[in-house]
Amino acid sequence: MERRHIKWLPLLLAGLFFAYQYFSSEKFVNPETGRKSHVAMSTREEALLGLQSYQQVLAQSESIDSGPELEMIKRVASRLASATGKAGADFDWQVSLIRSSQINAFCLPGGKVVVYTGILPITQNEPALATVLGHEMAHATSRHGSQRVLEQNLAQTALTGVAMSLSDMDYDKQRVVMGALGAGTQFGVLMPFSRKHESEADAIGLLYMARAGYDPRESIRFWQRMENAGGAQPPEFLSSHPSHGTRIQQLEAEMPKALEEYNKSPHADVPTSL
Repeated sequence: MERRHIKWLPLLLAGLFFAYQYFSSEKFVNPETGRKSHVAMSTREEALLGLQSYQQVLAQSESIDSGPELEMIKRVASRLASATGKAGADFDWQVSLIRSSQINAFCLPGGKVVVYTGILPITQNEPALATVLGHEMAHATSRHGSQRVLEQNLAQTALTGVAMSLSDMDYDKQRVVMGALGAGTQFGVLMPFSRKHESEADAIGLLYMARAGYDPRESIRFWQRMENAGGAQPPEFLSSHPSHGTRIQQLEAEMPKALEEYNKSPHADVPTSL
């Protein structure tokens, strides 16, 4: 790469804007882990976006408005919401069940929980459902979505600065360089960042379910069922999520702490099944 092909001013400006984006963003300390991070939005902005997304999902889906499955989901979500403590105290928790074969559930910022019926045959019981919902609710209380938005904005600023600095370079060479940098950013920065959030949500969700009186050991059995039901997974470094095997190992490492919480809470000895 010849020096005359590089414009340094765009890199300098991008670096300054990168620093401004980062240092002017709101700081957040996770109440469960103590981990410090920066977020792109205020909690109010997150909640508004979460509500808009929730309404869009419901408008495009077939909701189930009554029945034992919905009542079970509401019961589990309510117990978990209480277990989130101060982190979820200001959330306007709402729960919806959607008829779909998707094996999925999520919790949007502000506490909007959506469960697809396709995941219920794998959860099989309330503690396993609490594993799923605890994980998703931990994403919301940990403000992972806002952290990812900031991370993506920072990555875009850096890549834009590099692209502008290489504008005099031969187009084919420029495309090769930017393609390599884009792939490096995706697989070396953004995906590991996402996997870190997934692992953090697993650990915090495990505490939530234990505090809510659900046996945290059921989380291991749930992820074993997911591993059997999901088929082959891509290599972990190519995924935004840890492998099922990695998740199980991490949950086992967190289990002693979760069992301490579980033993302090009132709980039933036998999981409730559908």
